[in-house]
Amino acid sequence: MKVISKPIQKISSKTIIQMNDVWASYDGKNYSLKEVTMSVDRGVNYAVVGQSGSGKSTLLKLINGMMNPSKGTIRVDYQTPNISNKSFKKVMTKIGYIPQTLGLVKNLTVLENTLMGALPRVDKLKSFFSVFPENEINDANKILKMVGLENKSERKAYQLSGGEKRRVAIARALMQQPEIILADEIVSELDHVTSHEIMDLITEAQKKINLTVIMVHHDMNLALEYANRVAVIKQGEKILEIGVEGDSIVDFQTGNVTQQEILEMYDDKS
Repeated sequence: MKVISKPIQKISSKTIIQMNDVWASYDGKNYSLKEVTMSVDRGVNYAVVGQSGSGKSTLLKLINGMMNPSKGTIRVDYQTPNISNKSFKKVMTKIGYIPQTLGLVKNLTVLENTLMGALPRVDKLKSFFSVFPENEINDANKILKMVGLENKSERKAYQLSGGEKRRVAIARALMQQPEIILADEIVSELDHVTSHEIMDLITEAQKKINLTVIMVHHDMNLALEYANRVAVIKQGEKILEIGVEGDSIVDFQTGNVTQQEILEMYDDKS
């Protein structure tokens, strides 16, 4: 009897992002990242910690396909990130990217900024005239309620506080119906209380829809409080990775970092 097997359509594994010996440079001479190897499992909150200029933002751009590595390999859901690659564009729509600048359109309302997350799946001509299907508008309003902005949907982005702007950026990313969210210093310049409100919001959304979240931080303590895994980058190199469960460190990978240097990282509030 002849057995007809179905062709494999997609690989689905525990790991959603893989980086192997990745180097990155903006000018071909000086490297922003060197020898970075890391993997991120589906559904986790993965934090990347480092000082300004350490290469954290570059890491997110590589994952998002906005920049290509000089050396090494990157796979996002087994696709090579590259915004010029047609096959990766399908994956890219599932990546909600929140840059440091947030990328909001200041003269658009909260609702209109949120609906921008639906652009990849709506008619381009209608979206140009800000005409969105009723179901997309309903979904946007549900997301705004989730992020606590249901009463400010008609307010213009420039009228919002710093914390509110970040909530809109999160709402827009969630409107993409993403599998991955990349957030670059989303709580920088916020006070302690507002920072925790934003982090609580992301954590709640992550658990509710099983998101994989990769967040860039400069605060090690905040990263340890919310992340499942924390990677530390210094001068372009990943020097430390920690697995966290509650108040316990369950995994520890380090190279030439001394105990004193690690303790200084924990104590660094800057």
